[in-house]
Amino acid sequence: MMKQFEGFGKFLESLRGKMSLREAANKSGLSHAYIRDLELERNRSTNEKIKPSPVTLKKLSDAYKFSYTDLMEKAGYLEKGIPDSQSAPPTLPLADILFIEIGSTEMTYHTRIGNRTIPMQSLLDFSHFLDQLEDQGFKKMDTDLFVNLSHVKKYDAQAGKLYFDPLGVSLSVTIAALRQKKYHDLILRSVAYHSGNDLEYHFEKSTGKDSLLASLQRQN
Repeated sequence: MMKQFEGFGKFLESLRGKMSLREAANKSGLSHAYIRDLELERNRSTNEKIKPSPVTLKKLSDAYKFSYTDLMEKAGYLEKGIPDSQSAPPTLPLADILFIEIGSTEMTYHTRIGNRTIPMQSLLDFSHFLDQLEDQGFKKMDTDLFVNLSHVKKYDAQAGKLYFDPLGVSLSVTIAALRQKKYHDLILRSVAYHSGNDLEYHFEKSTGKDSLLASLQRQN
């Protein structure tokens, strides 16, 4: 991977300009402490050097109204001047993907028949790609984890796990606590719908019962 632009933290600080850290946090969805750490290029709790992920850069790009591609280049994820023919997003249909893990240099697509890893350097249009995920039913379930809810067949709320089969014996992912709280009802509805329990779920919700949990217990 290419080196990060020297002075990248200072560059981020200059993009923020007169905007306060808390205002930047509100606009980006990142914490003000983390934004400051990025500007200093180190975690102030551990004193370890840090680097923003592509997802974080997308948030800063939107908050600061600055080119996402330029931020990716300066952060060392992309080589300046790569031809467009090398930058198209992967052609694997999003509908076939169970979940996507986004690393610092690559993305891994998980499907029912295996995985596919894509180098991050090939994603100049990564910003548009993230927008597509939301349109296709993906939700961000952790810092760098996007899950296609249409494939989730079982939800273990106690363990915070999503399974891609109704018995909960195959591949699973663990979701962050805050994301679980945010999407709890949406996950329940989605699992009910894609497991064929939608009518029962809506009927029993109207009588004050949690039908989906009851149906999952019957499956077990």
